Order: sequence, then C-alpha cells, then structure tokens
Amino acid sequence: MIVADSYAWIEYFLGSDYGRILKDYIDTEELATPSIVLAEVARKYLREGVGEEDVVKRLNFIVASSIVKEVDPELSITAAKAYLELSEKAKAKGLRKPSLTDGIVLATGRTLKAKIVTGDEHFKGLDEVVYMG
Repeated sequence: MIVADSYAWIEYFLGSDYGRILKDYIDTEELATPSIVLAEVARKYLREGVGEEDVVKRLNFIVASSIVKEVDPELSITAAKAYLELSEKAKAKGLRKPSLTDGIVLATGRTLKAKIVTGDEHFKGLDEVVYMG
C-alpha cells in the first residue's frame, strides 16, 4: 500500500519525472489518499486559476485511483503525535513548521503500514517515505 500526498498528486498531474514515480505506483500498488489532500489539491489549482471543471476532473481521478482515507478519532490522535514529531524534526533542521496536513499524511501512512510518496522536505529521511526529490 502507498499513501500519496498533495505534492505527489501535483507532480503526477504535471507529468514530471517525479510524477512518474506515483504513476508507477498507481499501476502496481494499492493507493490511499488522505481526504484533506483533495482540499489541498483543489486550493492549489483554484489559486492558480485552473477552471473549476478541470479541478473537479482531477479530484475525481484521485478518488477513482485511490482509497480516500477520512480523518476519524484514532487517526486524529496519531496525526497530532506525527505533527509534533515533524515539528521537532523541522526545528532541528531549520525548516518551516509542517502543516497539520503533513501530520495527517504521516499518520495515514503509519496507520495503514504503507509507504508515503512525497517530495515534502518534512518527510525526508523517514523510513516509511519514498522521497521525490
């Protein structure tokens, strides 16, 4: 099982070399996407002026290509702990604070015992991460 974050989906839709990493996983692995990633992807594209119809098509593709994992009480606790872990790591490395979404993505990967496909520096070096960068 693979968990894709916003970064991975954006690269996928760009058709970049990094996006091909996710494409290979879509073709060979079961894929999960945290539900909050849908909102992040929509925000990015709408902010960039992509038409709403095209944004909906991309979101529908994500839903059709992966299992969308909702945030529930168990995942919320795991996400809060993951966020705190990522925050400490970011501070030690001089990175900006992670987002709560980062904590949710990490928690989703851990809960599902899955690899996380991302290019977000907050995840770099974690055992459960396939880093696109």
